Amino acid sequence: MVNSMTGFAAQTGQALGYSWSIDIRSVNGKGLDLRFRVPDWVDGLEQGLRGHLSKSMTRGSVNINIRVVRDETEYPLRIDAAHLNRVLDGIAGISTLAREKGFALAQPTSADILGIKGVLDAGSPQDEDTKPLAKAVMAAVDKVLGAFLEMRATEGAALDAVLREQLSEVARLVGAAQEAAAQRSGDAKTAMAGALARVVENVDGVDEARVAQELAMIAVKADITEELDRLVAHVDAARALLDADVAVGRKLDFLCQEFNREANTLCSKAQSTVLTGIGLDLKAVIDQMREQVQNVE
Repeated sequence: MVNSMTGFAAQTGQALGYSWSIDIRSVNGKGLDLRFRVPDWVDGLEQGLRGHLSKSMTRGSVNINIRVVRDETEYPLRIDAAHLNRVLDGIAGISTLAREKGFALAQPTSADILGIKGVLDAGSPQDEDTKPLAKAVMAAVDKVLGAFLEMRATEGAALDAVLREQLSEVARLVGAAQEAAAQRSGDAKTAMAGALARVVENVDGVDEARVAQELAMIAVKADITEELDRLVAHVDAARALLDADVAVGRKLDFLCQEFNREANTLCSKAQSTVLTGIGLDLKAVIDQMREQVQNVE
């Protein structure tokens, strides 16, 4: 089954006095490149994610973004008594010094004092045991990952259909090339026989056997049977890869290079406008196929 390397999924959730948002997105990549933006104060979260995701995919540039926010309604504000005492001592000292210099200062209100940084303590997530939170977030990631992989599979199914259609077109063009090559072979034999006869008639002392040998070598160099046979074999190999239940993107990419090499050789040996046209059509389809293969995991 073919999977695409592109996908996206997102979800929000909450538990244990926290809320979070998770999104996973990926684009094409030569290998598996996992990039994380997760809260580092949640113990073991990135390590667990890396091991989990690396088992679920083999290729793609994957970005995982997780934002965790504490629900303040679950954590009421507390007064830092020690800091409050220091603040009050400071206010008393300032008031005393002002009176000594003849100034009368307005007394601060409770709201003024509570507004001083550090008097109210909301608590710090880093001070808590975050393992239960990491477990809850990982469970949520599983759901997002499932949707993400499903999207990659859906896009992969569409890629599979396109690639099979392109392979069928390659097979059709190879068949047309085989027919054109057979026709060209008959024409070539007639042309070479005529050329040999003209040489023998017009050149004294010509070695007829040597001329025939040279013409035979030219015919061998122009033969495209091996190229067409390899193209047929490549079509069968590509279809087998599409049927495989493993990641095949790299192998398909390599196979497309082989397809292109045979098509180039066919064009260079064509010596026929019909075969040249078929070879160019093959190169166009193979190029389109390679573009699609770049998206396959």
